[in-house]
Amino acid sequence: MKKLILTAIAALFITTGTRCYGQSANTIQIKGSDTMVNLGQAWAEEFMKKNPKAMVAVTGGGSGTGIAAVINGTCDIAETSRKMTKKEIEMAKKNGIKPVEHIIALDGIVVVAHPSNPVTKLTIEQLAGIFTGKTTDWKELGAKPGKIIILSREVNSGTHIYFKEHVLGNKEYAPTALLMPSSQAIADEVAQNPSAIGYYGMGYISKKQKVIAVAKNKDSGYTNPSLANVKNGKYPVSRPLFMYTNGAPKGLTKNFIDFIMSKQGQEIVKKLDFVPVK
Repeated sequence: MKKLILTAIAALFITTGTRCYGQSANTIQIKGSDTMVNLGQAWAEEFMKKNPKAMVAVTGGGSGTGIAAVINGTCDIAETSRKMTKKEIEMAKKNGIKPVEHIIALDGIVVVAHPSNPVTKLTIEQLAGIFTGKTTDWKELGAKPGKIIILSREVNSGTHIYFKEHVLGNKEYAPTALLMPSSQAIADEVAQNPSAIGYYGMGYISKKQKVIAVAKNKDSGYTNPSLANVKNGKYPVSRPLFMYTNGAPKGLTKNFIDFIMSKQGQEIVKKLDFVPVK
């Protein structure tokens, strides 16, 4: 399923997102990853059907936003596409918060170009060259001459950080990279810009963009992001997706995470084109 959750549903969750952490035993406040926001909203919708008295509010803003909310005690659950850093965990503990990590799904970071682009496969080294600005023209990659337009998530994004660490080798993004506010913004721009290249989580794959096969190096096989290739580790840009809670989850929060890890919850993961962990 490639469609996004209905705007009306998203608006409902955002409206209810003004509640403070712990205000109501019937409310769960979730903040964080834009990669995961549609997944979180899908879980919330089904959970509320099963629990009519519950209210689950889901908002995005990036993994850093969710982590900051957990550290400050302003949400029940942070959705993140990266692990909390040691510094963030120390900050949380100083605030009396004890972060507990939950791996709730797997994901592959998808590299995409315009459908008209003849490039079909790239190595990690080639991607690093593109996104650090070393490679600036599509002709260097076998396509028609033209400036490469780099699209990246903004610095608060866990996907931005993961891509920098695992693809760029912790080198800085090119100064010319356009920092986009969401994965959907990257998808929309790539769909209409023949010169663009970007990345996002598997849940945003669409026929409007071309998925680029990726290889660790020129001597290894090129693989596409798929459920099987992420699960068996063949796709080289794969990662877990996380939720963080303050201590072991209790009450309604525990019920929600139990639902996520249930057969129905993991089927939702698969339905939205992510990879179940169970």
